[in-house]
Amino acid sequence: MLRRRMGYADPSSGKDILGNRSLCFIFICAFGLVTLLQQILYGKNYIKSAQQFSRLKGDETGNWTGPVNFSDDGSLKPARNGRKRCFRQNFQPDSQSSVIVTPCLADIKKNKRSQRYLENYDGSFDYNSTACRELRQEIMDVKVLTMVKTSELFERWRNLQVCRWEQSKEETSNFKMSLSRCCNAPSFLFTTKRNTPAGTKLRYEVDTSGILPITTEVFKMFPDDMPYSKSQYKKCAVIGNGGIIKNSKCGKEIDSADFVFRCNIPPINEKYSADVGTKTDLVTINPSIITERFQKLEKWRKPFYEVLQNYENSSVVLPAFYNTRNTDVSFRVKYMLDDFDSQRGVFFFHPQYLLNVQRFWAVQGVRAKRLSSGLMLVTAALEMCEEVHLYGFWAFPMNPSGIFITHHYYDNVKPRPGFHAMPHEIFNFIHMHTRGIINVHTGQCT
Repeated sequence: MLRRRMGYADPSSGKDILGNRSLCFIFICAFGLVTLLQQILYGKNYIKSAQQFSRLKGDETGNWTGPVNFSDDGSLKPARNGRKRCFRQNFQPDSQSSVIVTPCLADIKKNKRSQRYLENYDGSFDYNSTACRELRQEIMDVKVLTMVKTSELFERWRNLQVCRWEQSKEETSNFKMSLSRCCNAPSFLFTTKRNTPAGTKLRYEVDTSGILPITTEVFKMFPDDMPYSKSQYKKCAVIGNGGIIKNSKCGKEIDSADFVFRCNIPPINEKYSADVGTKTDLVTINPSIITERFQKLEKWRKPFYEVLQNYENSSVVLPAFYNTRNTDVSFRVKYMLDDFDSQRGVFFFHPQYLLNVQRFWAVQGVRAKRLSSGLMLVTAALEMCEEVHLYGFWAFPMNPSGIFITHHYYDNVKPRPGFHAMPHEIFNFIHMHTRGIINVHTGQCT
């Protein structure tokens, strides 16, 4: 009271010199200034980029129209080819967030086109019809597997099933010429007395430092020449062991083929024959099967002999010269069949042929430690047969309709991780089907 009467006033009273309120005001002004500068410098692109890369529970939202590629984990990356690709996002039905996504124009056109084809479907469209050319092009537009999500690839493959497959003579001839220059199965698929004379120092496929001298005893096990010739058979069926063939009812269709290939002595008894058939002309045997299931044939041999009886008079082929461990086990198969006076042919893959096949498919994008037995047989069949049909080949845990399937049609045992590149193999088969080179069957047979 005394200070007020005397007219004295404290200069700092009622003020917040560099206090909380002042600092807050300065911060707001600075933020506003930075935001304004961003708007000026980046303009509309600033807003667009924020919208395009916004996320909802880790998934992309919005109408993506910029050039992108899809990585294995589903993330977006700038497209190298500069082409625009629309992105379509499916949301979980139980999501609590309400999001409206406007599809891009290309998606609208594609969905209407596919819907039109399926609505008008009352049989099979001609392979070269306008509808089928467009559906085939949608698959050919996917240059590499990582460009699209698996679900989108499945959708394109499902749509293509309305088209009746037809072999393209030109595409098939060109592909066979490439294989002939590279691999030449009619001359080098198996080791023979003609291509591997006695005294040859045979180099292994993988253990390249290892060399096997072809002694007189080894030489006697080889056939005089290749038992098959170029385009010897009209229609061939190569049977994979994938769960995709279960409940397909393709057995009769498979058995009607002129020549049937099978992989790794799979079961073909009554439980499975309606789907996979029984006819077998050539079956591969992985030496690891003999090692694990039949104790390397060092003890009882009859159980293995009885398993082979299921394949009637089919020939067997083994990768005896893949590495040094495979050789003795593979030779025992030949000795065992001779002991039982079997007339069954026993052949050994030529290691140089398998090396050439590996290099050929590496150029096509299939890079793996080891190609699958199925791919080796498909490669050989393309040179031995005029027309090749594939059954039981699929590399995904779901079929094209999105229903979970077992890994094999007879069990669900997974292969060793990182050994094969099965998705890339199947992706190549899908492209070859689209081009009219091979016919890949993934649905039920009529």
